[in-house]
Amino acid sequence: MALSGAQKDRGELRIHESMDELKTDLADYIAELSDVSLKERGFFAIALSGGSLIGLLGKLCESPYNKTVDWSKWYIFWADERVVAKNHADSNYKLAKDGLLSKVPIVPSHVHSINDSVSAEEAADDYEFVIRQLVKTHVVNVSEINDCPKFDLILLGLGPDGHIASLFPNHSALDEREEWVTFITDSPKPPPERITFTLPVINSASNVAVVVTGEGKAEALHLAIDEVGPDGPLIPARMVQPAIGKLVWFLDKQAASKLENSNLNN
Repeated sequence: MALSGAQKDRGELRIHESMDELKTDLADYIAELSDVSLKERGFFAIALSGGSLIGLLGKLCESPYNKTVDWSKWYIFWADERVVAKNHADSNYKLAKDGLLSKVPIVPSHVHSINDSVSAEEAADDYEFVIRQLVKTHVVNVSEINDCPKFDLILLGLGPDGHIASLFPNHSALDEREEWVTFITDSPKPPPERITFTLPVINSASNVAVVVTGEGKAEALHLAIDEVGPDGPLIPARMVQPAIGKLVWFLDKQAASKLENSNLNN
Protein backbone atom coordinates (compact mmCIF):
# COMPACT_ATOMS: atom_id res chain seq x y z
CA MET A 1 0.00 0.00 0.00
CA ALA A 2 1.30 3.46 -0.88
CA LEU A 3 2.07 5.94 1.84
CA SER A 4 1.10 9.49 1.03
CA GLY A 5 1.38 12.84 2.70
CA ALA A 6 2.23 16.48 2.17
CA GLN A 7 5.59 18.11 2.72
CA LYS A 8 5.50 21.84 3.44
CA ASP A 9 5.66 23.74 0.14
CA ARG A 10 6.97 20.67 -1.69
CA GLY A 11 3.71 19.09 -2.77
CA GLU A 12 2.29 15.64 -2.19
CA LEU A 13 4.57 12.66 -1.65
CA ARG A 14 3.42 9.18 -2.65
CA ILE A 15 5.82 6.45 -1.52
CA HIS A 16 5.22 2.99 -2.96
CA GLU A 17 6.13 -0.45 -1.68
CA SER A 18 6.75 -1.89 -5.15
CA MET A 19 7.35 -0.78 -8.71
CA ASP A 20 4.11 -2.41 -9.80
CA GLU A 21 2.20 -0.38 -7.22
CA LEU A 22 3.91 2.82 -8.38
CA LYS A 23 3.12 2.12 -12.04
CA THR A 24 -0.54 1.46 -11.24
CA ASP A 25 -0.87 4.58 -9.09
CA LEU A 26 0.80 6.67 -11.80
CA ALA A 27 -1.52 5.29 -14.50
CA ASP A 28 -4.58 5.97 -12.31
CA TYR A 29 -3.37 9.53 -11.66
CA ILE A 30 -2.77 10.30 -15.35
CA ALA A 31 -6.05 8.73 -16.47
CA GLU A 32 -7.96 10.74 -13.86
CA LEU A 33 -6.28 14.01 -14.91
CA SER A 34 -7.10 13.19 -18.53
CA ASP A 35 -10.78 12.71 -17.66
CA VAL A 36 -10.91 15.97 -15.70
CA SER A 37 -9.21 17.96 -18.48
CA LEU A 38 -11.47 16.54 -21.18
CA LYS A 39 -14.58 17.40 -19.18
CA GLU A 40 -13.34 20.91 -18.44
CA ARG A 41 -11.90 21.92 -21.80
CA GLY A 42 -12.02 19.09 -24.32
CA PHE A 43 -8.25 18.51 -24.58
CA PHE A 44 -5.48 16.89 -22.55
CA ALA A 45 -2.08 18.49 -23.12
CA ILE A 46 0.67 16.40 -21.53
CA ALA A 47 4.43 16.93 -21.64
CA LEU A 48 6.75 13.93 -21.25
CA SER A 49 10.40 13.60 -20.34
CA GLY A 50 12.86 10.85 -21.19
CA GLY A 51 14.95 8.44 -19.18
CA SER A 52 13.35 5.74 -17.05
CA LEU A 53 10.05 7.64 -16.88
CA ILE A 54 8.59 6.16 -20.09
CA GLY A 55 9.07 2.62 -18.84
CA LEU A 56 7.03 3.49 -15.77
CA LEU A 57 4.06 4.55 -17.95
CA GLY A 58 3.60 1.05 -19.34
CA LYS A 59 0.36 0.35 -17.47
CA LEU A 60 -1.38 2.96 -19.64
CA CYS A 61 -0.99 0.54 -22.58
CA GLU A 62 -2.86 -2.17 -20.70
CA SER A 63 -6.44 -2.79 -19.64
CA PRO A 64 -8.43 -0.90 -18.47
CA TYR A 65 -6.63 2.29 -19.50
CA ASN A 66 -6.09 1.41 -23.16
CA LYS A 67 -9.88 1.22 -23.51
CA THR A 68 -11.15 3.79 -20.99
CA VAL A 69 -8.84 6.72 -21.78
CA ASP A 70 -9.99 8.95 -24.66
CA TRP A 71 -6.66 8.93 -26.49
CA SER A 72 -8.07 10.92 -29.41
CA LYS A 73 -8.08 14.09 -27.28
CA TRP A 74 -4.49 13.72 -26.03
CA TYR A 75 -1.84 16.16 -27.27
CA ILE A 76 1.73 15.06 -26.60
CA PHE A 77 4.71 17.35 -25.99
CA TRP A 78 8.18 16.95 -24.55
CA ALA A 79 9.44 18.93 -21.56
CA ASP A 80 12.90 18.30 -22.96
CA GLU A 81 14.44 16.60 -25.94
CA ARG A 82 17.87 15.68 -27.22
CA VAL A 83 18.67 17.35 -30.54
CA VAL A 84 19.23 14.12 -32.44
CA ALA A 85 17.38 12.33 -35.23
CA LYS A 86 13.99 10.94 -34.22
CA ASN A 87 15.19 7.38 -34.85
CA HIS A 88 18.35 7.87 -32.75
CA ALA A 89 18.74 5.80 -29.59
CA ASP A 90 19.09 8.99 -27.52
CA SER A 91 15.81 10.50 -28.77
CA ASN A 92 13.14 11.00 -26.11
CA TYR A 93 10.60 10.89 -28.94
CA LYS A 94 11.78 7.42 -30.00
CA LEU A 95 11.72 6.24 -26.39
CA ALA A 96 8.13 7.42 -25.97
CA LYS A 97 7.03 6.12 -29.36
CA ASP A 98 8.45 2.66 -28.76
CA GLY A 99 7.30 2.42 -25.14
CA LEU A 100 3.90 4.14 -25.21
CA LEU A 101 2.71 6.09 -28.23
CA SER A 102 2.80 3.21 -30.72
CA LYS A 103 0.72 1.06 -28.36
CA VAL A 104 -2.27 3.36 -27.86
CA PRO A 105 -4.53 5.08 -30.44
CA ILE A 106 -3.14 8.61 -30.20
CA VAL A 107 -3.76 10.77 -33.29
CA PRO A 108 -0.35 11.14 -35.02
CA SER A 109 -0.89 14.85 -35.73
CA HIS A 110 -1.39 15.42 -32.00
CA VAL A 111 2.17 14.29 -31.26
CA HIS A 112 4.41 17.36 -31.24
CA SER A 113 8.07 16.41 -31.45
CA ILE A 114 10.93 18.78 -32.22
CA ASN A 115 12.32 19.60 -35.65
CA ASP A 116 15.36 17.32 -35.69
CA SER A 117 16.90 18.77 -38.85
CA VAL A 118 18.01 22.14 -37.45
CA SER A 119 20.34 23.47 -34.75
CA ALA A 120 19.46 23.33 -31.05
CA GLU A 121 18.70 27.06 -31.02
CA GLU A 122 16.44 26.81 -34.07
CA ALA A 123 14.75 23.69 -32.68
CA ALA A 124 13.93 25.54 -29.43
CA ASP A 125 12.54 28.56 -31.31
CA ASP A 126 10.51 26.29 -33.60
CA TYR A 127 9.08 24.30 -30.69
CA GLU A 128 8.06 27.45 -28.84
CA PHE A 129 6.32 28.69 -32.01
CA VAL A 130 4.36 25.44 -32.28
CA ILE A 131 3.24 25.71 -28.65
CA ARG A 132 2.26 29.38 -29.12
CA GLN A 133 0.01 28.41 -32.04
CA LEU A 134 -1.67 25.72 -29.91
CA VAL A 135 -2.20 28.20 -27.07
CA LYS A 136 -4.00 30.46 -29.56
CA THR A 137 -6.37 27.62 -30.46
CA HIS A 138 -6.81 26.65 -26.76
CA VAL A 139 -5.40 23.15 -27.25
CA VAL A 140 -2.91 24.25 -24.60
CA ASN A 141 -4.33 26.41 -21.86
CA VAL A 142 -2.76 29.70 -20.78
CA SER A 143 -1.77 30.63 -17.25
CA GLU A 144 -3.92 33.10 -15.34
CA ILE A 145 -0.90 34.79 -13.77
CA ASN A 146 1.49 35.14 -16.71
CA ASP A 147 1.53 34.52 -20.45
CA CYS A 148 3.03 31.04 -20.14
CA PRO A 149 1.32 27.93 -21.47
CA LYS A 150 -0.54 25.99 -18.79
CA PHE A 151 -0.06 22.31 -19.60
CA ASP A 152 -2.56 19.97 -18.01
CA LEU A 153 0.30 17.74 -16.87
CA ILE A 154 4.09 17.89 -17.07
CA LEU A 155 5.80 14.60 -16.21
CA LEU A 156 9.39 14.85 -15.02
CA GLY A 157 12.12 12.52 -13.86
CA LEU A 158 15.00 13.43 -11.55
CA GLY A 159 18.70 13.02 -12.23
CA PRO A 160 21.19 11.99 -9.52
CA ASP A 161 22.60 15.54 -9.80
CA GLY A 162 19.15 17.03 -9.19
CA HIS A 163 18.39 18.03 -12.78
CA ILE A 164 14.87 18.00 -14.18
CA ALA A 165 13.99 18.16 -17.88
CA SER A 166 17.32 19.42 -19.32
CA LEU A 167 17.79 22.04 -16.62
CA PHE A 168 21.09 21.18 -14.95
CA PRO A 169 22.63 22.51 -11.72
CA ASN A 170 24.31 25.93 -12.01
CA HIS A 171 23.40 26.25 -15.70
CA SER A 172 22.39 29.60 -17.15
CA ALA A 173 19.23 28.02 -18.61
CA LEU A 174 17.82 28.03 -15.06
CA ASP A 175 17.72 31.82 -15.20
CA GLU A 176 15.72 32.06 -18.43
CA ARG A 177 12.48 33.93 -17.73
CA GLU A 178 11.35 35.20 -21.14
CA GLU A 179 11.49 32.15 -23.39
CA TRP A 180 9.12 29.19 -23.03
CA VAL A 181 11.61 26.81 -24.59
CA THR A 182 15.36 27.26 -24.41
CA PHE A 183 18.35 25.28 -25.65
CA ILE A 184 21.69 24.10 -24.33
CA THR A 185 24.75 22.91 -26.22
CA ASP A 186 26.83 21.86 -23.21
CA SER A 187 24.79 19.26 -21.36
CA PRO A 188 26.94 17.65 -18.64
CA LYS A 189 25.61 14.29 -19.80
CA PRO A 190 25.52 13.31 -23.48
CA PRO A 191 24.21 14.17 -25.93
CA PRO A 192 25.28 17.80 -25.40
CA GLU A 193 22.62 19.56 -27.50
CA ARG A 194 19.11 19.70 -26.05
CA ILE A 195 15.98 21.78 -25.87
CA THR A 196 14.03 22.19 -22.64
CA PHE A 197 11.01 23.87 -21.14
CA THR A 198 12.05 26.73 -18.88
CA LEU A 199 11.20 26.95 -15.19
CA PRO A 200 8.37 29.48 -15.72
CA VAL A 201 6.63 27.04 -18.07
CA ILE A 202 7.09 24.08 -15.73
CA ASN A 203 5.81 26.11 -12.80
CA SER A 204 2.78 27.33 -14.77
CA ALA A 205 1.39 23.82 -15.33
CA SER A 206 -1.90 22.71 -13.80
CA ASN A 207 -0.15 19.57 -12.57
CA VAL A 208 3.49 18.55 -12.28
CA ALA A 209 4.43 14.98 -11.39
CA VAL A 210 8.02 14.03 -10.61
CA VAL A 211 8.67 10.29 -10.77
CA VAL A 212 11.76 9.07 -8.90
CA THR A 213 12.94 5.51 -8.33
CA GLY A 214 16.09 3.86 -7.05
CA GLU A 215 18.62 4.43 -4.30
CA GLY A 216 20.85 6.36 -6.69
CA LYS A 217 18.35 9.24 -6.66
CA ALA A 218 17.85 9.30 -2.86
CA GLU A 219 20.31 12.10 -2.10
CA ALA A 220 18.99 14.31 -4.90
CA LEU A 221 15.43 13.71 -3.69
CA HIS A 222 16.44 14.67 -0.14
CA LEU A 223 17.88 17.95 -1.46
CA ALA A 224 14.76 18.55 -3.57
CA ILE A 225 12.23 18.05 -0.77
CA ASP A 226 13.72 18.35 2.72
CA GLU A 227 14.68 21.58 4.45
CA VAL A 228 18.43 21.75 3.85
CA GLY A 229 19.04 25.29 5.11
CA PRO A 230 20.49 28.32 3.35
CA ASP A 231 23.87 26.66 2.92
CA GLY A 232 22.47 23.59 1.17
CA PRO A 233 22.80 23.28 -2.62
CA LEU A 234 19.85 24.68 -4.60
CA ILE A 235 19.30 21.98 -7.19
CA PRO A 236 16.94 22.44 -10.16
CA ALA A 237 14.37 20.01 -8.76
CA ARG A 238 14.04 22.26 -5.72
CA MET A 239 12.97 25.08 -8.05
CA VAL A 240 9.95 23.12 -9.25
CA GLN A 241 7.13 24.84 -7.40
CA PRO A 242 3.94 25.33 -9.41
CA ALA A 243 2.51 28.80 -8.83
CA ILE A 244 -1.09 27.64 -8.60
CA GLY A 245 -0.88 24.07 -9.88
CA LYS A 246 -0.39 20.84 -7.96
CA LEU A 247 2.94 19.06 -7.45
CA VAL A 248 3.03 15.31 -6.80
CA TRP A 249 6.08 13.10 -6.25
CA PHE A 250 5.78 9.41 -7.19
CA LEU A 251 8.51 7.57 -5.30
CA ASP A 252 9.64 4.08 -4.47
CA LYS A 253 10.99 3.27 -1.01
CA GLN A 254 14.60 3.28 -2.22
CA ALA A 255 14.38 6.80 -3.63
CA ALA A 256 12.61 7.99 -0.46
CA SER A 257 15.13 6.36 1.88
CA LYS A 258 16.94 9.60 2.78
CA LEU A 259 13.88 11.78 3.29
CA GLU A 260 13.61 13.18 6.80
CA ASN A 261 9.95 12.23 6.93
CA SER A 262 9.88 9.10 4.83
CA ASN A 263 7.42 7.31 7.14
CA LEU A 264 4.49 9.30 5.82
CA ASN A 265 0.98 8.23 6.51
CA ASN A 266 -2.47 9.49 5.70
